[in-house]
Amino acid sequence: MGVLVAFLLFPLAAHAVTPGEMLDDPALEARARAIATELRCLVCQNQSIDDSDASLAKDLRVLVREKLKEGMSDAQVRDFIHARYGDFVLLRPPMKPGTLLLWSAPAIALLAGAAAVWMAARRRSGLAAAPTKALTAEERARLDGLGVARFDDSQSRD
Repeated sequence: MGVLVAFLLFPLAAHAVTPGEMLDDPALEARARAIATELRCLVCQNQSIDDSDASLAKDLRVLVREKLKEGMSDAQVRDFIHARYGDFVLLRPPMKPGTLLLWSAPAIALLAGAAAVWMAARRRSGLAAAPTKALTAEERARLDGLGVARFDDSQSRD
């Protein structure tokens, strides 16, 4: 039973927010945490600032909380951080020409992998079905001189 409780509480321990950063108002704190989960840590890159222990992530978490205390809406706080740090700070960047490659990269990688598998399978089946060229009399004599046994005795020597 204790293991189950620890397993269920483990995700709560994954957040890097320290008690000193937390706001006294639970509603504001919940908003701050929601915003922080949408912003990328610029140091760790694949973590939200809510999950990151990096000092820059801590600074951004504090900045989010300060802006909420000033009375900004969630959208205004996100827009403020976005204006300051660009599309890269957003874990879900907007779809626009500058981020098109970012959004299409998984599909491109999948198509490239499928094309590579298809080409390899095609090449392999082509090699198996390709007829082999018979040895010339000169090549047979040379192999016989080297002592290489012939596996196909149905063909006569020239």
